[in-house]
Amino acid sequence: MMSRETWRAGTAILLLVAALVSWVRADYFGHELLTQIAILAIFAMSLDLLAGFTGMISLGHAAFYGLGAYATAAFNLMLEWSPWAAMAGAVVVGAVAALIVGSFAVRLSGVFFIMVTLAVGEALHAYLFKSRAFGGDDGLSGIARPDTSSIGISFDDPAVFSLVCVGFACLIYALLELVVRSPFGRLLVAIHLNPSRVRALGCPVSRYKLAAFTLAGAIAALAGSLTAQHNAFISPELLTWTTSGEALIVVIVGGLGSLVGAAAGAGVMVLAMHHLSGVTDYWMFFMGLFFVGVVLFAGNGIYGVIDAVRRRLGGAAH
Repeated sequence: MMSRETWRAGTAILLLVAALVSWVRADYFGHELLTQIAILAIFAMSLDLLAGFTGMISLGHAAFYGLGAYATAAFNLMLEWSPWAAMAGAVVVGAVAALIVGSFAVRLSGVFFIMVTLAVGEALHAYLFKSRAFGGDDGLSGIARPDTSSIGISFDDPAVFSLVCVGFACLIYALLELVVRSPFGRLLVAIHLNPSRVRALGCPVSRYKLAAFTLAGAIAALAGSLTAQHNAFISPELLTWTTSGEALIVVIVGGLGSLVGAAAGAGVMVLAMHHLSGVTDYWMFFMGLFFVGVVLFAGNGIYGVIDAVRRRLGGAAH
């Protein structure tokens, strides 16, 4: 029977092929949707590393997403850094912020961890909502995209930018796959399943959880930086708990602990919202029904259904 890792890699390749076919056939608005999907996939995969592999359910993950966007704006607009440098700086800011928050948050578990991350996210949102330096509730606009006109490519072209975002999503998926397949990743899963036993074996559980939390924060900040460049605008809404909740829904719909499921869930959610909102004003009601249906009938999400097919095919082969 084909291994789970091989099957997951094959699913990821199919998603990439679907994205490239969509890119070739897309019009202006299609490229905008593809960009949204790619950025949401990056954000969701960072949350999946926490929730799906390490067992840390966070309702404040949008704090690092929003910090990435605001750091990009600050570096680009206030310090006049290049967009590439601003993006790199934003990732560092996200990692440092996650390291600071995680140094005390990862010592908690369950509802206590959820509440601490939620409190941190809401505190940052409240600060930026009132901060005049960052535009307050009006936000900031004018964030630039990288200038590559010297080589005949314009990042202001939606087709180019959507392809770049898809490329970033692929790189992040490859990076996280290496992480979760490594001994470090295996230990994260063990911590998720039985932290007490892992601790009893002498493993510094908090350090491993902090490393995962920091990496997830850096990747979320990258997604925020791409969002800032995509919209050329940022606002405190990027840091609300509902943004974290939406990402968590994407991960659950796609399948916790699969990475590729988070990417698939991003595509399903963005396309479903787009098509339903064009049909009815009550599209959020139908999205809610869809989410309830996934929880009731496909508890392991989209990838869980795919993995069940793999097991059945393997059983039939024997």
